[in-house]
Amino acid sequence: MTNILLEVCVEDAAGLQAAVDGGADRIELCSALSVGGLTPSPGLMALAGQVEIPVYAMIRPRPGDFVFDAGDIAVMRVEIDAARSAGLAGVVLGASRTDGSLDSETLRVLVDHAQGLGLTLHRAFDLVLDFAEAVEIAVDLGFERILTSGGAKRAPDAVDALAAVIADAKDRISIMPGSGVTLETVGGLLSRLSVTEVHSSCSVEKPAQDARLVSLGFVAASARQTDEQAVRALKARLSAAP
Repeated sequence: MTNILLEVCVEDAAGLQAAVDGGADRIELCSALSVGGLTPSPGLMALAGQVEIPVYAMIRPRPGDFVFDAGDIAVMRVEIDAARSAGLAGVVLGASRTDGSLDSETLRVLVDHAQGLGLTLHRAFDLVLDFAEAVEIAVDLGFERILTSGGAKRAPDAVDALAAVIADAKDRISIMPGSGVTLETVGGLLSRLSVTEVHSSCSVEKPAQDARLVSLGFVAASARQTDEQAVRALKARLSAAP
């Protein structure tokens, strides 16, 4: 049987604990998952540095696109330093040109600054027009894995594209499906794709408990939260995969 690893993305201390207790193999540590994930706070990084499984910090200084200017890059370098100081295992990076292709020059600066840390290329990859070319860039830069939904909003909707990316990778880099990966959808991915790891939020919808917070605009009427049982169930399904 193949041991398929489960990476869970979390955005707060409660989510971190739920993922660890549920049996996640690795954490992607973020803030603001509602906008795709931003760099976590130094405090959350420090807390995550104390857990016993690998934690990779998202390095994304703002919402919006992945076209970063000199100011953004300067911030990202400091954020990488914070992840290293917290004792995290790695960082999650991505950068685009205006046409959606990977910005290899910016990525080289960031990768060089992250020397000694593990490296995941995030879903900026999904914006590229030529997946095969982007895989070569990622391999050349030394990334361990590419987190991708195959260019679709949800990975289960792009199995053929993901299969092509895996073929392009030729076992030189891990292709990790993510976005829309749940207990209900993972079987369709595993039946078609040869993967060694998957990425999921393992979250459930929770309504806000205080209507006053909603009325004042402090919180949304509902939000998704990492759920220990969802983590445990998905990990069990992966462990049972042939």
